[in-house]
Amino acid sequence: MSVPASRAAPEVVLDTLYGASMGTRWRVCLAADRRRDLHALHDAIQQVLDGVVAQMSHWEPDADISRFNRAPVGSWQVLPDAFFHVLQTAVSVAEVSGGAYDPSIGPLVDLWGFGPRGQKPAPSVAAQDEIRQRVGWQQLLLDVDGRRALQPGGLELDLSAIAKGHAVDAVADMLRDRGLDGALIDVGGELCGFGHRPDAAVWSVQVCSDEDDEQLPPCIIELADRCVASSGDRWRHRDVDGRRLAHSLDPRTGQPLDDAPLVTVIAERCLLADAWSTALGVLGVQAGMALAEREGIAVRFVEQRADGPREHRSAAFPSAA
Repeated sequence: MSVPASRAAPEVVLDTLYGASMGTRWRVCLAADRRRDLHALHDAIQQVLDGVVAQMSHWEPDADISRFNRAPVGSWQVLPDAFFHVLQTAVSVAEVSGGAYDPSIGPLVDLWGFGPRGQKPAPSVAAQDEIRQRVGWQQLLLDVDGRRALQPGGLELDLSAIAKGHAVDAVADMLRDRGLDGALIDVGGELCGFGHRPDAAVWSVQVCSDEDDEQLPPCIIELADRCVASSGDRWRHRDVDGRRLAHSLDPRTGQPLDDAPLVTVIAERCLLADAWSTALGVLGVQAGMALAEREGIAVRFVEQRADGPREHRSAAFPSAA
């Protein structure tokens, strides 16, 4: 007995879409019906990412976050729902990490020349002390019922270490809502996989460590409704007066990290993987691993030693093959 063409099972194929957003590139691998309009899907992905930029990019002067940063002292600012959710999550990670992650780090990022105002000479001790007075997640008061945040004066939010992860989540949620069989979303190295590939295999990715990758066992992660994010100064740093300045800053000291480990975190939501990879990198291997074990965080550290790279995995992180 033949099946009418209109009721035949759709042919699921692998397609890949590309684009740019948030100062980086994005790529989405799709397990989709061959008849699906990929142009419309590409536009939908770009629209989601553009929406995150419009709310949470402090590089954009008209973004909601920039308006909050300029808001009058003592004013309550109503925030879009997604922005408020990300900010709530950021404050939670800041609290649990003891300030190793801090969404109010904006002034420090600018001071060290990694912000929208561009590169600068290494700041004086006096300048560092002055700016540190303006940093502190404890100053950020949230009104959950009103979806509002208080601008106490001089507080500058920087959600760079969590917004990209949220963007990955937002794209994944949109694709699920549209009935996609599976997808692997990559926005600047932050990833989420859900469903399956057309061949029914789980999405898998390999995490790169450093120039000494060959000294470590391959780190291949299956992303079955899971997300992964990494942080470390391998990707972004600059040299000032003979000193290598890591893009990763310690909000507690106001200083760039020296010899920051590569940190990879797996979580159900990418915004959590993103924020925690930053926080644990600031804490370092010993303190970061202790917190990860206490909180059940799946994390892998790779630190560079004189005798080569050393890998550390928490109990929740998949073991090496």
